[in-house]
Amino acid sequence: MIFEESSTVTHNPLVLISPAMGIGSRYYRPLAEAFAARGWQARALTRRGFEPDGVRASRTQDWSYDDEIGDMAVAVREARAELPERPVILLGHSLGAQIAAGHQLTRVPADGMVTVGGCLPYHRHYPLGGPHLVLMGGVIVPVLTGLFGYLPKPAFGGPGARTLMREWGRMAVTGRTPYPAEAPIASPALLIALDGDRLAPAPAVERFGERLFAPEGVTNWVYRNEDVPEGASNDHIYWVKSPEPVVRRIAEWWSAARSPMSGHERPNTDSLT
Repeated sequence: MIFEESSTVTHNPLVLISPAMGIGSRYYRPLAEAFAARGWQARALTRRGFEPDGVRASRTQDWSYDDEIGDMAVAVREARAELPERPVILLGHSLGAQIAAGHQLTRVPADGMVTVGGCLPYHRHYPLGGPHLVLMGGVIVPVLTGLFGYLPKPAFGGPGARTLMREWGRMAVTGRTPYPAEAPIASPALLIALDGDRLAPAPAVERFGERLFAPEGVTNWVYRNEDVPEGASNDHIYWVKSPEPVVRRIAEWWSAARSPMSGHERPNTDSLT
């Protein structure tokens, strides 16, 4: 994990960053540092299969969305035990947003959730019906994981765990989430779309919110091309290198969202673990 310390205002949030597919935690150091500059704390969670000292996906090394959600649940519990006075916000980037949504739906939820470039990869939410997603999810992933026992490079997401990538593929073809989604996510949520993002188009981000989140808790924001400072980027991946506009918008959203949350009590639901 990357951990950025700050000794400023006690009740500023702790942000747990869930990386995108194929990206390890070290990539998010600029983002954690940008939060620390505001007096917040941030930790980039590890992404299975993409940490320098971790295992790689293989025929014998496999995991699922639920395994990743379980890792996140442990991180949330540890954060609350360590810093009980700080609200915990999940920040999911791309695949990390899907995992964070699964956590909020199936575990004791964090106090808030932010997604950047996050959506369900359902092909019908993409331009022209997303034929590339049908091909990837319905043909390439099943065939390659069947042959190799995992998804090898250079396939998208490779080297990817067999079960997780098959679950991703079924979601791309059918639109069904790999976790229960019966009741909407009620915690405050900021859903950030990146202008011109082909991996998570703005309409797909909006439908992600409509499908999984209670409408009264959702704020949508599009990081538009004209709002990108000189030398920065709103690219699906490279926004992390110059994250100040995103961090500023998150801070503004939280400032507005936390007022009605002043009496908010964290759930204590025995059925969610």
